[in-house]
Parts: sequence; structure tokens; C-alpha cells
Amino acid sequence: MASGQRWRQARRSCTYLLGSLLSGVVTILALPLLLVPNLARRWADRHRARAARLLGAPAVPAGGSTSRSLLWLPVNVVAGVVLGLPALLCAGNIVVALIATPLWWAFRLEDRPRLFVDVPVTGWPTALTLGPLQILLLGLLAYLCFPPVARAHARICLLVLSHTANEQLAERVAVLTRSRADVLDAHGAELRRIERDLHDGTQARLVAIAMRLAVARQAFTDNPRDDEFVAGLLQDAHTGTEEAMAELREVIRTVYPPILADRGLTGALTAVTTRCGVPVRLDIGELERVPAAVEAVVYFAVAEALTNVTKHSQATEASVRLSRTADRLSVVITDNGTGGADEGRGTGITGIRGRVLALDGTIDINSPAGGPTVITLELPCG
Repeated sequence: MASGQRWRQARRSCTYLLGSLLSGVVTILALPLLLVPNLARRWADRHRARAARLLGAPAVPAGGSTSRSLLWLPVNVVAGVVLGLPALLCAGNIVVALIATPLWWAFRLEDRPRLFVDVPVTGWPTALTLGPLQILLLGLLAYLCFPPVARAHARICLLVLSHTANEQLAERVAVLTRSRADVLDAHGAELRRIERDLHDGTQARLVAIAMRLAVARQAFTDNPRDDEFVAGLLQDAHTGTEEAMAELREVIRTVYPPILADRGLTGALTAVTTRCGVPVRLDIGELERVPAAVEAVVYFAVAEALTNVTKHSQATEASVRLSRTADRLSVVITDNGTGGADEGRGTGITGIRGRVLALDGTIDINSPAGGPTVITLELPCG
């Protein structure tokens, strides 16, 4: 792991642990309110989603059991305070050494800070030697210890709030029900779009072509020598035929891209990554045979994700990796941009999610502010 990414992870873990400490204190203060079942479930759902984001685990649907949500309250207090307090002490002492020590000594304030727990700052030599040393040691401690401690807290959270087999089955049924409804809506909308495109575009052009050919035939019958008029009608019919064929090809392309049929999934993705506005590294393992529906979803998802990379991420490089394990196809799309991908901002992620869920697949989006962004798709291809 690169050093810069490891430092970002340490900073993110420190923020997580400080938030856990604050959450534990809030749980103590607001315990009477949090004993209300609905509030307890919402409080638990918030922590479960937060822990899943830190671990990069798939998002868990909201609405856990009341008993587990109430069990999480005392666990949250103990885990949040025990694991979060060292992060507060570490971050606080870094701030003291970095900002407060030189300022307080410069202004000769009576209440002077202390370094390394009980070393008073009595002069510039102390401030300028022990201060940087304290920052270095505490920064190293944060670099090495905060990520595993934060992950431990997140795993405790998910362990306590994990669902039973019956709850998981109920959630799965709910997800499949929503996916089925979305698929039906999307299918209906797609059929209406195709019908509209064919009716308003291609069909109208074909009718116009038929009328021109009929007029040309009639004109040729009435006046066989009027070649210029007949030639004009035939030229218009020829032009209309080409336009109608172009529209038909466009409709077909939105249903199943012809490039998939011509070049296969590897060739189609190679073309997509080559056209991307940033350098893309494409890594495709041994995929064996992949169903056509899965190929189409992967193609559209990668194309949409790379379009977002070009338009929104300010990335300088990206990567697409495909691999298959048994009957699951994994697609990982990564970029080194600014992160902060949000489904609510119309970036096409909602469309990707709908296509993936329609095939009973999963999608996970990890895009913290500052990046990197990692989109992981898992699709059945047995």
C-alpha cells in the first residue's frame, strides 16, 4: 500500500474513532430516548452503515431487529469510549505540540502546556525540540495503530448488529422484490422508448419512403420521359432509407451493443477503455463463458463509470479489473480522483445499480472525499 494512501487511511481511521467516542458519549446522555425501539433501530442502522463503509463491506439494508439494536447501546458505549479515547488523547496532544505550544510560549501565557504528559514548556528549546518529537511519535502511533483499532471497532459493530438467518432471508426477499419491481418498471420504460423511437422515427421514415416510391412509380407510368422528377424522388427515398437504417442501428445498440457480438466482452471493453479521456489499465482474467445479459451489464457499467471518471473525478488514471471465481464475475473499477461519488447527483450510478440488481448481483461504491473511488460489481454468471 502506498504511503500516501496509508496516511489517508490513518486519518480516516482517526476520524472514525473520534466519532465512535462521541457516539458513545451521546449514547450515555440520550439513553432514555434511545431505548425507544424505532430510535434504537435508526441509531444502530447509522452505526452499521458507518462500519460497513470503513471496512469496504457491502451496504446492509436498514431496519435491523430491535433486540440487537438495544444490545448495541451498551456495547457502543464501552467500545466507543475504550477505543476512541486513545485517539482523542493522541490527536489532542498532536494539536498541543503543533499549535498551542509555540503560541502559548510566544505570548508568555501563565498557563503553559506540558509535553509528554508532564514536561512543562519553559522555553523555546523545549518547545522546538520536544514539540516536534511528540508530533513525530504520536503521528507514528496513529499511522501504525489507528487503522487496525478502527477496523476492530467496525467488526464489533457488524458482529453485534449482524442479522440472523431468518432476518437475512427476509432482507434478501425484500431486495429481490424491489429489484423485480425495478426491473419491471425499467423493462416497461425500455419497451415504450423502443416503440416511440420506432414509431416516431423509423416508421415515419419508412412510410415517407413508401410514398415517394409510389409517386415515382406513378410518375414513371404517366410520363416515362420525366427522368429528372423520378430521379429526385428515388434520391429522396434512398436518403430516407439510409437514415432509417441508422436509426434502427441506434435502437439495436441500446438493447445489445453490436460491438459485444463482433468483438466479445474483452474487445468491447478494450475499445471503451481506449476511448476514455484518462489512461485506463485493463486487466481481464480467465472468464470462460459469460451470459450475454451479464456481458451487456458489464459493458454499460464500465462505460458509464469511465464516463463519470472523465467528467467528474479529476483523475489522472483509472483501472478496470475483471475476474471470475466459480459462478461469480467480479468487476472492480478504480480511479485516483477526488472521490465523493454520490448517486443523488445524477452521475449514472443509479442506472448501474439498477442493471446490476436486475441480475441479482451486488454493487459496492467506496468513494471517500479525497478519493480514491472504487466501484465493485459482483454478478452471477453460472
